[in-house]
Amino acid sequence: MPTEFEMRRRNEKFAKDVREGKKATHSSRADKLAQRSPISAWALGVVMFVVFGG
Repeated sequence: MPTEFEMRRRNEKFAKDVREGKKATHSSRADKLAQRSPISAWALGVVMFVVFGG
């Protein structure tokens, strides 16, 4: 198990990397939802079927 000093140093490095704009190792749920398409895959398939194949 890492010592308290090592954990503090790693936390500081992680916080510094995040402030510099480097990607965090685990993105938050809000970030994941922001990257998702506003229309679901099956709805997109239905629209494409109606436009191109219907």
